[in-house]
Amino acid sequence: MIRAILFDLDGTLADTALDLGGALNRLLAEEGRPPVPYERVRPIASHGARGLVELGFGLGREAAGFDALRLRFLDHYEHCFCEQTTLFDEINPLLEALVKQGLDWGIITNKPMRFTDRLIPTLGFSVPPSVVVSGDTVGIAKPDPRPMRHACDILGLPTESCWYVGDAERDIMAGKAVGMTTVLADYGYIADHDQPDSWGADLRIATPMELLAHLSRLRV
Repeated sequence: MIRAILFDLDGTLADTALDLGGALNRLLAEEGRPPVPYERVRPIASHGARGLVELGFGLGREAAGFDALRLRFLDHYEHCFCEQTTLFDEINPLLEALVKQGLDWGIITNKPMRFTDRLIPTLGFSVPPSVVVSGDTVGIAKPDPRPMRHACDILGLPTESCWYVGDAERDIMAGKAVGMTTVLADYGYIADHDQPDSWGADLRIATPMELLAHLSRLRV
């Protein structure tokens, strides 16, 4: 029995790419480098600070100075994380429909609490989430399954009664590891070099409201 729908945040509920790209380009400007255009930032946005620093500087994560750049990126993001970020179209109608069906909904994101706790109240959710788990809430982030279990513990639900919707491979990995039905948000931040067909999601949606059609079929 389906009891709750849990979502990733960046690229699934909220379009955060403009603010993430803005932080990256401020950092690049400090280093005398040219900006990265939005169309290159968007597919990488779900990969967070590390993915964006890799994109902007062409450095591997083990390179000298990489972590210092990551920390500086986060400092820039601190000042712009809610300037242009908005919910994707259809998110509020979807959440309202889920609640009318008696389902809980919540968020499991890799975004650190320092941003999540302040961003979520600004997004204008028409119904508040029942649970929010950030990337550092349990000390480890997806694809580790512990954030998934923690969210379900808070809700008092078995993991198998929850669906997880996300736009990245790590989302599908984490959901499958705990027996959740996994849903790939094809409208999210998926790069040309990604191979989503190989991720093994149980379902895929091209728009948020398509989730309701999948729910209806399974509940008949």
